[in-house]
Amino acid sequence: MATTAGHEQHTPPHRVVVTGRGVVSPLAPDWPDTWAALVAGKSGIRDITGFEVGDLPVRIGGEVPGFEPERYLARHVVRRTDWTIQVVVAAARMALREAGIDIDDRLAPRVGVAVGSIIGCTRVASRNAMAMRDEGYAAVSPHVFPTMGISSAAEVCLELGARGPSAEMVAACATGTVCIGEAARWIGEGRADVVVAGGMDAFDRLELAAAARARVLSRRSGDPTAASRPFDQDRDGFVMGAGAGVLVLESAAHARRRGATVHAELAGYAATTDAHHLTAPSPDGAQAERAMRAALEAARATPADVGYINAHGTGTRLNDDTELTAIRRVYGDHTHRVPVSSTKSMTGHMLAAGGAVEAAVVTEAIGTGVVPPTLNCHSPADPAMNFVAHQAQEHDVEVGVSHSFGFGGHNAVLVLRRWRG
Repeated sequence: MATTAGHEQHTPPHRVVVTGRGVVSPLAPDWPDTWAALVAGKSGIRDITGFEVGDLPVRIGGEVPGFEPERYLARHVVRRTDWTIQVVVAAARMALREAGIDIDDRLAPRVGVAVGSIIGCTRVASRNAMAMRDEGYAAVSPHVFPTMGISSAAEVCLELGARGPSAEMVAACATGTVCIGEAARWIGEGRADVVVAGGMDAFDRLELAAAARARVLSRRSGDPTAASRPFDQDRDGFVMGAGAGVLVLESAAHARRRGATVHAELAGYAATTDAHHLTAPSPDGAQAERAMRAALEAARATPADVGYINAHGTGTRLNDDTELTAIRRVYGDHTHRVPVSSTKSMTGHMLAAGGAVEAAVVTEAIGTGVVPPTLNCHSPADPAMNFVAHQAQEHDVEVGVSHSFGFGGHNAVLVLRRWRG
């Protein structure tokens, strides 16, 4: 910031673009196949087979099929790391490959990492606590202490060779979105040219049981693919999902210099907090509304400019009602024209990974003109709204929005725009 003739002169922030996407999801272990499954309206929700669920009231979830960590990490790293580290490193490598970026010694100091997880590496601690109880001190792995004390961002930096700013951020179910939004600020402020940003999570018996005890999970019996029902009047909770989502963000100038393909501009971001309740959203939706308006304002976009909203849409009674309230207030007459879908109907709620995966969905909707559907929306909460029920639709999306709302009242919104240079 400089001053001339008594007036402050602010250097405009660097524009931020998305050049790479990496996803590991319940639909597929990569982004192209995940996107194809979303457009086809396929569900990744199935009976859980990765651990014993016979004594639990919830026995379905979005486990990840076909993921092979050895394709992305050395075998000794796989042995010492938790699955959440493995999956986010894999997603980061895939995103960098799509972006066409090789982190060498020249670039490394200008590459940042911002990732986050809600559950983190707690499974490592739990397993070792049980091993110590059953077998004693010698059964505790020497890797437990550094795993608990070193953030996932540091692990990603170690694997990628990134030496710019790094942080692990946690904002409940808004984590992936917050990591992307704050990473964009690093680039806007000139602190980095490239940032690998997103989220990752996994679940085991403890997490599934805890969420079931909190009464936030669907207990629908029968077909697992029918359980995740965002914006449907018969919804009864979300379905747990696992995986990772990572975007490669770059300054527009850096992307232009190297001739990169740009998938979208990250034009706006805002975050607010309800300060209302530990788990329930504020029923008036005021802070969610404020985040939506602020993100649009940052992008210099109006509600009428928006061609698609990827909703948080978990399928819980309170969340969906609150989100719809905020959408109606912000979008007014445009509410019933803009397509609003929840891809959680297919992936389940991927926790910290959800917002990052859904931001990737928005970039693809902008690029392809295809909006993925909301499955199981047979009796829509608002029949006048376009929830893209059951089948994908074609729409010209110049501006797309992604919502993420989490426990503790975390609200975060991203606005992405078609890149026109």
